[in-house]
This record gives sequence, C-alpha cells and structure tokens, in this order.
Amino acid sequence: MSLFGLGSRNQKTFRPKKSAPSGSKGAQLQKHIDATLGSGNLREAVKLPPGEDINEWLAVNTVDFFNQVNILYGTLTEFCTPNDCPMMTAGPKYEYRWADGVTIKKPIEVSAPKYVELLLDWIETQLDDETIFPQKLGSPFPPNFRDVVKTILKRLFRVYAHIYHSHFQKITSLKEEAHLNTCFKHFVLFTWEFRLIEKGELAPVQELVESIIQF
Repeated sequence: MSLFGLGSRNQKTFRPKKSAPSGSKGAQLQKHIDATLGSGNLREAVKLPPGEDINEWLAVNTVDFFNQVNILYGTLTEFCTPNDCPMMTAGPKYEYRWADGVTIKKPIEVSAPKYVELLLDWIETQLDDETIFPQKLGSPFPPNFRDVVKTILKRLFRVYAHIYHSHFQKITSLKEEAHLNTCFKHFVLFTWEFRLIEKGELAPVQELVESIIQF
C-alpha cells in the first residue's frame, strides 16, 4: 500500500495532488509556471527561466505533469477497466508491459488500469524520496537525475497515448477534450524543449505530436 492508501482505493477516488513545500524553490517555480501558463503561451511557459537551475525546473515540472495525468486519468477510471482495457495499449501496434527494475524486473503484461496504478505509485515513491527529489533549497540532485526524469516522463506519455487511442471519444463526451489537449500540448512542448523523450517513443501519436511541435 502506498503512502496515501491507494492500495485500497475505489475507482472514483483521486490520488491527492502533489505540491512543492511552502517557501521552497519549487513553490516559487510553480508560481512561475502558473503565471506563464495563464498567459496562454505554452512555448514560453516551458522555457527555463533566466538564472534558474535546470534540475529545479525539471523537478517542479515533473511534479506538475504527474498531477495533470493523475487528474485526467482519474476521470476515466470507471471506463478504463480490466474488462474494457485488458492490456496497456496505444492502438493496435503498441503494447506496454510493466517493470520497475526492483520488485518486477522482467516486464509483465497487466491491464491498463493496473499499469497506470503501478506507474503512479512508482512515480509517487520517487517524488517522495528526498535523495531523488530534494525538498530543501540547496540540497543536491543525484547525478542521474535527468535520466530519472526521462524515465518518468516517458512512462507518463504512455498514459496520454492510451487515453488518445482508447478513450478519446469518452473524453469528448465528458467535454474534457480541450483540457486534455492543452495538458498534452504543454507536456509535448516541455519534453521537446529539453529532449526528454526519444522520438521513437512518440510514435503512437506521432501526427498529433508533430502538429504541436510545428504549430
């Protein structure tokens, strides 16, 4: 069971939103994100603010993207079930299997909701680990921090890809299409700006990604 009791959550409960500690550098950067996103210019919003540390910027945005995916997927939990989505796929060509490299070293086939649950638990564990995501101003980031972020974002992308391929019609009926598209555009522009996801990983929604980047 995870920190927030998610092992026993029912389908309609939401994982609590993660936030930077009050008064921390992360909190200041989060205010910057909120302000620049409010301007509507996502290309400017993803850029590293002048004079800021790149790792701090990667950290606060990773938390932000975790929260966005958590909330978006949370609206679909009654539609994304083991019966409806017995495998974690993104269209007919792409299937994702789960491994965390620790308790599950060999990738296993799981349903889409189980994959997302395992993924969000796995990310949350890292976000709560101060040796990976330091909470105190001036605390060092680990040498492999960028690689950690790349793996987290690569896997969060898979949730977006699954939503677009398997649940976009439901998203549209819930009138959440604009919100999904804005969140995904922000995600793509950020990961593209800092080269955090390999192009091949984006293949399941390549046309959509290219339309965002080229616009």
